[in-house]
Amino acid sequence: MTQQFAINLHSPDFKADPYPVFARVRSDDPVHLTEFPGNRQGWMITRYEEAEKVLRDPRFIKDQRHVLTPEQLQQLQQHYPVSDAPKQEQAFAFSNNMLGSDPPDHTRLRSLVSLSFTPRLIEQWRERIQAITNELLDAVQEKGKMDIVNDLAFPLPLMVITEMLGIPPEDSGKFRAWSNSVIEASGNPEAFQKRRGEVIEFREYLRFLINEKRKQLADDLMSLLIRNEEDGDKLSEGELIAMVFLLLVAGHETTVNLISNGALALMTHPEQMQALREHPELLKSAIEEFLRFHGPLMTATQRWAAEDVELAGKLIRKNDYVVIILASANHDPAAFHNPDDLDITRSSNPHLAFGKGIHYCLGAPLARLEGQVAIGTLLQRMPQLQLAVDAKELVWRPGALIMGLRSLPVTF
Repeated sequence: MTQQFAINLHSPDFKADPYPVFARVRSDDPVHLTEFPGNRQGWMITRYEEAEKVLRDPRFIKDQRHVLTPEQLQQLQQHYPVSDAPKQEQAFAFSNNMLGSDPPDHTRLRSLVSLSFTPRLIEQWRERIQAITNELLDAVQEKGKMDIVNDLAFPLPLMVITEMLGIPPEDSGKFRAWSNSVIEASGNPEAFQKRRGEVIEFREYLRFLINEKRKQLADDLMSLLIRNEEDGDKLSEGELIAMVFLLLVAGHETTVNLISNGALALMTHPEQMQALREHPELLKSAIEEFLRFHGPLMTATQRWAAEDVELAGKLIRKNDYVVIILASANHDPAAFHNPDDLDITRSSNPHLAFGKGIHYCLGAPLARLEGQVAIGTLLQRMPQLQLAVDAKELVWRPGALIMGLRSLPVTF
């Protein structure tokens, strides 16, 4: 009989140390059938081998509408915010982007923004990212203490992505509560329903923002997307709103957690922090290790089986819900030597923090660059950096998708 595991992926307490539980699931039942919030049954994929397969396999799709009957689609809409607009548009108001779509829509949507996120173009932002980092650290330097999340990890990537999109800087403060509502309720229909008002408010703000931008197009990413919308067959208004939403939220959420989780990893492994200070050339490999060791995402975004698929001896049937546990796969001893050790010199590090296949994170070069600049500058300017509280007192954010701290108080 398949063993049952008491796992609440949404629990902040569970996130404090999920790896022993994941190790047991990987060993005993790596493709594990379980109950998810909203009375949904689904499969947890915990082992690296199967996780990578599912990430690459086109039989596991992102848009559930492709496998639903009309009756099932109507039932699903009840879990999402609706207003006077057509129900289907509202039910998937934030899913009409490349992250929630499959080919050919995914191919078309990703092509519209991919040229703006090449490593070569992102590298051109290094000087600006460094300047923002310096400004943020200047503001706390004389205090001898800071909250890495609120003083650095959150504002840095948000300022960068709003500048890239051409959003007025005075509006950036509005995004935090809205982004939290969407991210922390991700994968939990009941929580999403409770926050429907905030989600609708976020969507309507984006609609207003786009209409204002139309009046004065500029040389920024949102203007580029609007021009593509005006071409007619490239981007609909719903897709435009969903794309700006995705770029805003994904453009900063992942990096917030990369910076703060990476800083926490170093402070709880002082020998690794000292090694990085003495050998700053290890910064790139250190960032990859932070992504693997305590990455910014606990799970990949949800998928569904488009047809019956056999995986690790289990039959996953068409329309079954599938969740890939990235945090577990990245600690699989079959893929990583001593996976529970933080090793900034790790040379072979094929982690799954940014996914694999066609949905590989478009913003990975930007997240890596922001992480390198933020953590590198933090270590350089704050040589006595240490936790201001016991690590056990830190509070993790709820939600199955992200692996992030509410705050990270430090002294230096």
